[in-house]
Amino acid sequence: MIKVANSAKDKVFSLMKDEGYDPLKDYVRVGVKSGGCSGLSYDLKFDNSHELEDKIYEDNNIKIIVDKKSLLYLIGTTLEYFGGLNGKGFVFNNPNAQRTCGCGESFSL
Repeated sequence: MIKVANSAKDKVFSLMKDEGYDPLKDYVRVGVKSGGCSGLSYDLKFDNSHELEDKIYEDNNIKIIVDKKSLLYLIGTTLEYFGGLNGKGFVFNNPNAQRTCGCGESFSL
């Protein structure tokens, strides 16, 4: 399961509305792809449909889709959002990651 922190929930709702998605019906698609300085990187986008093999979760009123391949990498992850002087953006707090890069956008197991 993927959790959504309160800070991320507010930003997700805002961005979904800005991009024409309905945060009460549409989804946040979270995945993992090859790349980044640590080997794997996170993929985050909005979607209004899901595939048959996708896993669907809901946390903090956010509907999350994870493809079957990415699920093993993301179990237990919390999506957070920080907006401060040191930078802002979504951050994946992934307990499965053994190593992450300095920017937090890629990881390895």
